[in-house]
Amino acid sequence: MTRFLKLMLLTLSLFLPSLATAGSIESNKSVLPLPEVATFTDGLERDLAARGAQVAIVARVGRDRAKLPVGIDYTHVAYWVYSKIEKADGTSYFGYQAYNLYQLADDLTRSKLVQDSPVDFFSGAHALEAGIIVPDRQVQRKLLSVITSSTYAALHNNRYSVLANPRTGQFQNCTEHTLDVLMASLYDTDSPEQIKANISAHFDPQPIRIGALKRLLAPAASAALTTSDHGSTIKTATFGSIARFMSKHDLSAQIYRYTPGGAKAFGI
Repeated sequence: MTRFLKLMLLTLSLFLPSLATAGSIESNKSVLPLPEVATFTDGLERDLAARGAQVAIVARVGRDRAKLPVGIDYTHVAYWVYSKIEKADGTSYFGYQAYNLYQLADDLTRSKLVQDSPVDFFSGAHALEAGIIVPDRQVQRKLLSVITSSTYAALHNNRYSVLANPRTGQFQNCTEHTLDVLMASLYDTDSPEQIKANISAHFDPQPIRIGALKRLLAPAASAALTTSDHGSTIKTATFGSIARFMSKHDLSAQIYRYTPGGAKAFGI
């Protein structure tokens, strides 16, 4: 290997891990102080409940934003569902349960579906901020029907790519799975082919600018950074692109950011 290529791979190894994991790995240890995370999630749950959100799309910042490409505000997206939750001691309570697609820690090219608590969800966050989409009532009902059915798991593709093309079924990431479930709900279908056709026809993914050389060498830094499912341009599903889609088609009740200071506008 030439010295130039070695230097390029070193640069990629320093920069691209921010994308390679993308903040979508299940976290066993809180990045931020756990009491602060717990206080934040308690406030967020109260906020969602006050808005009557039975199902919401919630996003977190799982990496330093300064290292993220333009157009990506959040690195992990999941559905939060208001549920009856059983505790280990046999008692139960009502609260939100996060329905996630997480990368495997020991194989970044594969993923799994995991349900966890709001605190678990934000244990991997690098900032106490959430992106929130509260769908309208009818869409929430349709989403709940799909999320609680076998279709939810059937739409999971465990071949993971950070920059997966949402118009194809070759790879998938957490945001694409969220989008696939949304499309299944909107169009009353469990057909992956029909879902991808509807995405191609109606959804505008986020363009991602990556230089040609970085794109060529990225898989050498991490196989999870493959772009083999794209053509000459890279476009992927993001929280922002889902927010724009839902706003454009009048499918959302509210779209906003939530911080310890309360709700703030999310520019789309």
